[in-house]
Amino acid sequence: MKVLKWVGITFGIYIALVVTFEALIGYFQPSNAATLSLTVYEEGGSPHTRVLSRIEHSDNLYVAVNHWPRSWFYSLQENPEVRVAFGEKDFAATAVVVDDAAEHARIDADRPLVPWFRFLTGFPPRYFVRLEAAGV
Repeated sequence: MKVLKWVGITFGIYIALVVTFEALIGYFQPSNAATLSLTVYEEGGSPHTRVLSRIEHSDNLYVAVNHWPRSWFYSLQENPEVRVAFGEKDFAATAVVVDDAAEHARIDADRPLVPWFRFLTGFPPRYFVRLEAAGV
């Protein structure tokens, strides 16, 4: 019984750590030269902007879904027309969820997540979204 108590306490502390880390990332949305701003449009047309890590792979632009909070991801699945901004670039794009296993594996191999990051985020499933510039 004592072991189960300690396992429960340890698991509770871990969950609190994950929730705190995810909340801080969501609140502060740290940006740098390797990030982009992605604006998705929720039902009703209201914009919602997130700062995400930019992945450039095989002449394509991607973002990864690496966290449990992912309302922006669900919104772009409903309305894939998004706005992308980084550096001097600002353009309309269509967001395409990568569902091809080979493409997913190539991107994941090129940009693997370090174990400590996976631990701090609670081991969420990872998805990729290709951002195709409108009119291209």
